[in-house]
Amino acid sequence: MAKQTNLQIETIFLLGASADQLFAIRTAKAMGLRVLVADMNPDSPGFALADDFAVISTRDVSGLKVFADDYQRRGHRIDGVLVMGSDIPQVVCELAEHLGTPHIPMEAALLSTHKYQMKCRFQKCGIPVPWFSMVGSVEELQTIIQLRGYPIIIKPVDRSGARGVFFLEDGCDLEGLFYAARELSFCGEVMVEEYLPGLQISTESIIYRGTAYTPGFDDRNYEKLKDYAPNIIENGGTMPSCVTLEQRLAVEQLVEQAGRALGVVNGVIKGDVVMTPAGPKLIEVATRLSGGDFSESIIPLGCDVNIVEAAISIALGREPDFKKLRPKFEKGVANRYFFPAPGRLVSIEGADQVRNLPWVHKLEFWYRTGDTVPVVTCHADRFGVFVVSGETRAEVESRVDHIYRSIHILTEPVE
Repeated sequence: MAKQTNLQIETIFLLGASADQLFAIRTAKAMGLRVLVADMNPDSPGFALADDFAVISTRDVSGLKVFADDYQRRGHRIDGVLVMGSDIPQVVCELAEHLGTPHIPMEAALLSTHKYQMKCRFQKCGIPVPWFSMVGSVEELQTIIQLRGYPIIIKPVDRSGARGVFFLEDGCDLEGLFYAARELSFCGEVMVEEYLPGLQISTESIIYRGTAYTPGFDDRNYEKLKDYAPNIIENGGTMPSCVTLEQRLAVEQLVEQAGRALGVVNGVIKGDVVMTPAGPKLIEVATRLSGGDFSESIIPLGCDVNIVEAAISIALGREPDFKKLRPKFEKGVANRYFFPAPGRLVSIEGADQVRNLPWVHKLEFWYRTGDTVPVVTCHADRFGVFVVSGETRAEVESRVDHIYRSIHILTEPVE
């Protein structure tokens, strides 16, 4: 049998090689692909798994183009570009356009990374969203509050991970939170939107020829909302969702409409939806694979679907395997985070007792003894994570409680 050359083996270029991208790298390797990764961190763990790597920022478009051109001149073809976890679909578009590989429209990428413009498009297309408005000054914000009242949400138009997203209520530091949100915006723009109480849902969909396939569907956990106000901090998610079949179908239809409104024919849509008495409303979407555990663990453990494999296929110009996108079962699975008191980390107790339990699939801490644990202001500040599974939602919720009871994280004040 003739040995395959580098030009015969398809290559996927993954932007990012941190822990968030390891599952994508492993999936691509399992598909028989050559994997090229780029990351600005020279110690990125994905470098050891990939076939080739480049120490380049994933936001350095010109540097990525120069590297890709040189890589191909050295005898390697690049057949697709993909990102998982990082909110940079516009970089994927520009690089893929340069390489002549499949990608979503640039307009879709830009709209999905500017929350105000995204909502304007959705509103124009008749997609239900919370009331929203740009706000350019503290005085304008005060006027909006006088007209609409509390509570209300303020956020940068172009950030992810809950950075700069604040819950404004009576008695809050309106001026300070306005400037804090604006400071965290890349473009210096902030918006406000109606706060809609109700169950929030995360979705993850593959869109192919305009049709959405949504195996990713979990309930977002906001039990920490009051604890960390005015910051809005999510504490993981749970599958299966507690919504009815009728409600789920309505959410899936909403996500498909969002993809159509953005012009995504073939690609990925990650949706954030809130259930209201009037039906689901769309908070926002991302046109890339989610980071964290959703694509990597929650969906595979909850329904035996590897949505990353389908996304890679689309990035290569292939038709995804629709049979593999069909959930095989519906089991309980959840991820949760640790939120110890801020200060110097003294010890973590109980981890060894639960780490090897068969239903614990992940247990990670991102701080070591002696490190300073920060005050939580966004999702990047969370201390650690665990993923557990069970036959039912009730069983997995019981196991979440068991982990929290078993692990004790001790910190001390920093002088």
